[in-house]
Amino acid sequence: MISLAHLTKTFAETIAVNDVSFDVGAGEIFGLIGPDGAGKTTTLRVISTAMAPTHGRVTVDGRDVVREAETIKQEIGYMPQRFALYPDLTVVENMNFFADIFGSPPSERAALIDKLLGFARLEPFRTRYAKNLSGGMQKKLALATTLMHQPRVLLLDEPTTGVDPVSRREFWDLVTNVHLDGVTIVVSTPYLDEAERCTRVALMHRGKLIANDAPNHLRAQLGAFVFEGHSAQARAAEQAIQTLPGLLNVNTYGDVIRIIADDAARIPAIEKEWHTRNVAVQHLQPVAPRLEDVFVLAIEKLQAEHHAAQA
Repeated sequence: MISLAHLTKTFAETIAVNDVSFDVGAGEIFGLIGPDGAGKTTTLRVISTAMAPTHGRVTVDGRDVVREAETIKQEIGYMPQRFALYPDLTVVENMNFFADIFGSPPSERAALIDKLLGFARLEPFRTRYAKNLSGGMQKKLALATTLMHQPRVLLLDEPTTGVDPVSRREFWDLVTNVHLDGVTIVVSTPYLDEAERCTRVALMHRGKLIANDAPNHLRAQLGAFVFEGHSAQARAAEQAIQTLPGLLNVNTYGDVIRIIADDAARIPAIEKEWHTRNVAVQHLQPVAPRLEDVFVLAIEKLQAEHHAAQA
């Protein structure tokens, strides 16, 4: 449904997206994952036809985003990062406004609005001004207006940033329902737990694509061993083993210390070091890798290669 071939987008001297290629199959939920500045928003804007690529080619359903932009716009729903609705219009007025922009048939509009209000659980708030909705409700309204022309492709740019955990979960429930209707979805997010909901993810860093696969395949291909333990001295435990050989990453989360090692046989040396320094760590055991582990190791590998090239 979507194809990127060597997409590059530059702004003056800044390379926002650097030679990125991937395909999105029809009916997928495809995640663009990465920190701020990774190139996720720029990639979505090019797919949406809002920007032209500097180099490379992007197509949606076989149509070129530059030459056939007007046709593509009818098939795409694009929800940007920032609240793009009109605060002084009511919920229903916003939906009608976006229906007018996309030329939704007036004869079908009332039924579609009722359906989407029910879908987004906004029916009791149809006459409320958008500015008076909570952050989570604004996100749901933005999604509902994006669906007013019944697009085949939905582009969501960090849709849950700035909302509470309950609203995040409710929003993703709505996205899943849209996906079940056969809509192809591309969503950018800095939250790796949200990436687990995607059928496939692309990890981006500083404009480059560093991995592209199903979440379970990426975890399985980590090529390392992950361990967790608990300690009231977690920071001291982290510092004690930082220089030991074979440790690819060490982090603490509260009283949890998480270790990524190149070999399970590194554990005795780790425990010996803690014993020597009189640091108590309990219940050190292997755990399943997370996407966060995949992303951290991929970035560290890139940085190591960059330093080696400059040496």
